[in-house]
Amino acid sequence: QVQLVESGGGLVQPGGSLRLSCAASGSRFFAAMGWYRQAPGKQREWVATITSSANYLDSVKGRFTISRDSAKNTMDLQMNSLKPEDTAVYYCHARVGGVNYWGQGTQVTVSS
Repeated sequence: QVQLVESGGGLVQPGGSLRLSCAASGSRFFAAMGWYRQAPGKQREWVATITSSANYLDSVKGRFTISRDSAKNTMDLQMNSLKPEDTAVYYCHARVGGVNYWGQGTQVTVSS
């Protein structure tokens, strides 16, 4: 059974940094992994995906960096220059055998 566990959320001031981590288990191969987020009252939105390359939501380009250790089945999201509009619950996502899997989410709050 595929499981995704996020860690690293918290409260940070505008301009600060946070690093999110996702530990994946239950499969030998994860075709694609990425991060989504959902702000209060809004739909869940895609943030970044990493396969052989990384792709980002326009509003986080240059501020967020996604990385992956395939040997350990872990994935990180380094978030710099955080803005209040980045406040959301962040979800780890993986696709295995055509099925989407989600972590439980970790809260990121950017506020002074």
